Amino acid sequence: MDSLDAFARGKLDALETGSLRRRLRPTERGPAAAATRQGRALVSFSCNDYLGLSHHPRVIAAAQAAAAAYGAGAGGSRLVTGDHPYLGALEERLARHKGLEAALVFGSGYLANLGITPALAGRGDLVLLDELSHACMWAGARLSGARVMTFRHNDPGDLAAQLAEHRSHHGRALVLTERVFSMDGDRAPLGDILGIAETFDAWTLVDDAHGIGVVEDGPRAPLEMGTLSKALGSYGGYLCASRPVIDLMTSRARSFVYTTGLPPASAAAALEALAILEAEPARRARPVALARRFTARLRLPEAESAVVPVLVGEAQAALDISAALEAAGFLVVAIRPPTVPSGTARLRVAFSAAHDEAQVDAMAEAVAALTGRA
Repeated sequence: MDSLDAFARGKLDALETGSLRRRLRPTERGPAAAATRQGRALVSFSCNDYLGLSHHPRVIAAAQAAAAAYGAGAGGSRLVTGDHPYLGALEERLARHKGLEAALVFGSGYLANLGITPALAGRGDLVLLDELSHACMWAGARLSGARVMTFRHNDPGDLAAQLAEHRSHHGRALVLTERVFSMDGDRAPLGDILGIAETFDAWTLVDDAHGIGVVEDGPRAPLEMGTLSKALGSYGGYLCASRPVIDLMTSRARSFVYTTGLPPASAAAALEALAILEAEPARRARPVALARRFTARLRLPEAESAVVPVLVGEAQAALDISAALEAAGFLVVAIRPPTVPSGTARLRVAFSAAHDEAQVDAMAEAVAALTGRA
């Protein structure tokens, strides 16, 4: 297999030249936004555990009890033997939380988006995505076989123009966007998007991975998907929709039908986390408040969510600043193409209810000094 290794080495060399090669770095996470890398204690501003629930004693206890009762794994696809009782309870709670009729839990948010769009659209149909939609939304759209087009980021006018020009030439149409965009932290104008989509009889799918539990106000889409792995501190994905749509997904979403069910511990942990976030509004408000404290200090646009980008530009420069922050005791990972467009490498700063004000202020001072914003 010399040719295979040569191909891989050539690709790796090109990535290395562009400062785009990825490497795994083992990280131990703890409560209070703590992280450890190579024995060094850090404060993490790179974790999506927005409410600090992955280390909450009740969430951990729920996971332990579920594993003891039902085992470490689901044992099979949910349509075979993997539909353990925690999954139904979680789906009922998610649907109630979103104000929709029903829900379906997938193995991950990525798997959810791989399955949802192809189950609703196919050849002869149209899928319109916000140009900054997550990679899994693009993957699902392309798997569908539908015509895939984009509209300008958070631009309802461009969406309306695209639908006016192309909608009549296709059977079904879907509009895909995110409530909170994962790399920019900005929020979609969902009221406008939903109104335009309805005018053209297009179905809107909203990815709420980075919104649930933190910024969920505003209208609901007919298709609300998200993850259990961020604010809910566990693992898995879901879709909330009408009962007929969920029933269709149960039979036709290939990434649901042909994958093993979510482990009992993960489902139980998410169920308990959902109960906690609904009972503690102050916890839900804290990440955005801390993010705004940070943006005020660095004279950045006011944070709209728990995610704040600090644009750097070139990939190597972002890596250098990230390394300097780590040396100062802060874990802030550099985000590089192709995750973000070329020339927009950045620090992606994620805030959690587990942070305290002193940690935020100290990290802001370090970022300010390293980026010339002091």
